[in-house]
Amino acid sequence: MSTMPVILQIIPKLDTGGAERTVIEVAEAVRMAGGQALVASEGGRLEAELAAAGGELIRLPAAAKNPLTLLANARTLEKLIAERGVSLVHARSRAPAWSALMAARRANVPFVTTYHGVYNQKGALKAWYNSVMARGDRVIANSHYTAGIVRQRHRTPDERLIVIQRGVDLAQFSSDAVTAARIAALRARWGVDEKARLVVLAARLTRWKGQHVAIGAASQLRTRPGFDDVVFILAGDDQGRTAYREELAARIETLGLGHGVRLTGHCDDMPAAFATASLALVTSIEPEAFGRISVEAQAMGCPVIVSDLGAPPETIDAAAPTGWTVRPDDETALADAIAAALSLGAAKRAAIARAARHHAATYFSKAQLQRRTLEVYDTLLATGLAQALDQKLWANEDSMPSRARIPV
Repeated sequence: MSTMPVILQIIPKLDTGGAERTVIEVAEAVRMAGGQALVASEGGRLEAELAAAGGELIRLPAAAKNPLTLLANARTLEKLIAERGVSLVHARSRAPAWSALMAARRANVPFVTTYHGVYNQKGALKAWYNSVMARGDRVIANSHYTAGIVRQRHRTPDERLIVIQRGVDLAQFSSDAVTAARIAALRARWGVDEKARLVVLAARLTRWKGQHVAIGAASQLRTRPGFDDVVFILAGDDQGRTAYREELAARIETLGLGHGVRLTGHCDDMPAAFATASLALVTSIEPEAFGRISVEAQAMGCPVIVSDLGAPPETIDAAAPTGWTVRPDDETALADAIAAALSLGAAKRAAIARAARHHAATYFSKAQLQRRTLEVYDTLLATGLAQALDQKLWANEDSMPSRARIPV
């Protein structure tokens, strides 16, 4: 096998999201290790970041679910594998994974999948459709919770199943890297003054993310003394779910929370958001497959409250603590937890900030995700990508992969 492998990842679009961010991070790692990084996708707002990371976008209608398009994509991918000497195909979503599986098997190259989501599985047809994500020569689960789902649904043996939790760029998500000017600009964009304490919930606007629960908690918090300066920032696009956004806006108005709750749309500077926040929230009312926002917040020293559901509880250290869990879909429990967190003294908050940063750096660094993914490729290709990456990363102590990772 060539010492310069060509890795092809496939994902529907390159818009904001954990799976999309991971595609770029792995492409960066492949290039740093001396390989070639191709990404088949319809593209999106992260195209420039992919290019900056050294990845090459191959435009493909990868979001399509029409069976005829899937077959056409398979033929296109098979041709691409032959023409570009692709060594391995890594699929990150179900519809394009079917095309990628067909192409990889015909071309006789290894096929890897990452199980990024807790997919709805009602009925035999949906179970079969989802099963493609467990058909890889190696199946990567993005949390221990997700790995349990894969084992239960697909009986995937442990020798093919690897847990690689998502990582955070510790250089980007660092309080030292965020200037006062960035924070001031973001607060101005949100229409909040420098004295307001911010509670940030960053997620696309969809009901299962629980923005309505946060609004209810904000309403309860307003009735308690000492919280008049708290502003809830609900940052995220509606992605076409205008009815839900309108429902949220109407409830904010009905409850008289226009000053205390803001629907701010997509935020393109999350490090600054968490740098200026007093608290971050993950209020999902259905299981999350991971909990990227929780990890990013902790990397910035921002404590987090997460729903006690799915994978997000894996991302915090409850003993330190670096955050807290709360019953999902419970406005009163959330309001109580927010009040307790915001009432901590300065010394305790500083201790939590240090513990949160250390926790994120120890278990959830981008470098760790990159190295462990390249190890999977090396296992199938007999290459030395992970070792080559080490030589690039270990000079930077802050991003050095930790050997203290949670056992898999």
